[in-house]
Amino acid sequence: MFKVRCKSCGKELISTTKIQSCGCPNMMKVVDDKIAAVDLNQVIMISHNKSNNKSNVLTQEDIMWQEERKRRKIRKLDFETR
Repeated sequence: MFKVRCKSCGKELISTTKIQSCGCPNMMKVVDDKIAAVDLNQVIMISHNKSNNKSNVLTQEDIMWQEERKRRKIRKLDFETR
């Protein structure tokens, strides 16, 4: 959930599941985690609470295996044509 302000009209909107609009000619709209406007330079994000919790799913061994796999050469097979 975050809070944004339109510089054109000064209206502040808080994100929810419903579509919200400021109503000025800039037509800033907020839905869930998406912001849309005619001119996004006229939009200020006041606050947000989205955390970037990147937990590594792969173990160190899995990452090393992927790196080794990436370095493999492609072997071309020659077939005899008749």
